[in-house]
Amino acid sequence: MHRFAKSFTQQEAIPDTAIDAAVAVMRSGRLHRYNLAEGEQGETALLEQEFAASLGVPYAMACASGGYALQLALRACGLEAGDKVLCNAFTLSPVPGSIVAAGGEPVLVDILDDTTVDPADLARAADESGARFFMLSHMRGHIGDMSAIMQVCDSRDITVIEDCAHTMGASYDGKPSGTFGMVGCFSTQTYKHINSGEGGLLACSDDEVMRRAIILSGSYMLYDRHLAAPDAASFDVTRLMTPNMSGRMDNLRAAILRPQLAEMQQRKIRWNSLYSCMESGLKALNDISLIERSPREYFVGSSIQFGLEGWEKGDISRFIAGCEARGLPVKWYGNPLPEDYTSRYDSWAYLSDSRTLPNADHVLSTLCDLRLPLTFEQSDCESIVMLIEASLNDSRTLLSIES
Repeated sequence: MHRFAKSFTQQEAIPDTAIDAAVAVMRSGRLHRYNLAEGEQGETALLEQEFAASLGVPYAMACASGGYALQLALRACGLEAGDKVLCNAFTLSPVPGSIVAAGGEPVLVDILDDTTVDPADLARAADESGARFFMLSHMRGHIGDMSAIMQVCDSRDITVIEDCAHTMGASYDGKPSGTFGMVGCFSTQTYKHINSGEGGLLACSDDEVMRRAIILSGSYMLYDRHLAAPDAASFDVTRLMTPNMSGRMDNLRAAILRPQLAEMQQRKIRWNSLYSCMESGLKALNDISLIERSPREYFVGSSIQFGLEGWEKGDISRFIAGCEARGLPVKWYGNPLPEDYTSRYDSWAYLSDSRTLPNADHVLSTLCDLRLPLTFEQSDCESIVMLIEASLNDSRTLLSIES
């Protein structure tokens, strides 16, 4: 049996320019973001300034992780203990985890066939729960109908916080992901679009929300050392009313990220080239159903998802096993138990929400997922499609024998 030899979790090497910048920070010894020499702006403050400019917003802040950015955003937007927070049924566990960590109670919202949030069920969930917040997850890089979503939220005065862990560099109707709601939260964890091992970025246009976020992040009284922040004189009240919940990014990680951020446009082109190749190949396979993407969405194709519509769980399990035997770590959201980074809402037993989510159950029962790292070439995508086809054929053969 032919096996795919490359790793799906091997990232590209950190660019030499980023390594040089990181070494310079280490030689200085000034890793803490507020430990600056006279006249020095600091790598973290510069990263924030450059990231804000890339989104066309005035403010950005770097922190310890994407999950921490989500927690920070909720607190900065005024979440109080016990508040309900709407949340996609299809997302990764750090999203409801951040809601719980910030003191909120997740209320799950059903999804459409394209895996994005269902605006009609969003309206129902909002009216049923009275929630004042919606943590909108652009899960696996799929951006829903933002016009309909924002209409539901704006008409009910719901504060939207965008989880953009999978949509850095993406947009909808030409508007960057992370700029629709009050706050956009991004991740720089190893498997995201820029890589510092762990890290997060928070973007915002609201003065008071950003003031709170900066103090919450652990700026002490050094908020004047931020470059993408409200005027330092405006912190007089906020600095005394907001607790310090230390979760800053350091200058070492920021130094690694700045050159990668500068490469984002080229990275998007390369990712979408791989995605296009995979999409074209998978479209030709029987039983594979791909997610239809809106022409209003500009996405960054760092992963691809497909369904096996009509297949029973046992048949999908055999297909997954066949893929794994061929070196393809295809993740299946219908798996009854959480595995690696993949889990489904019904495995989050700490949730108290009991809403029925019929379409999420249907879609996730056959949904499969595969990473597309930039260490791949188009020829690798062609090989992957051939191996997926072989796994499908094996599963069909077994099904035929059993029948």
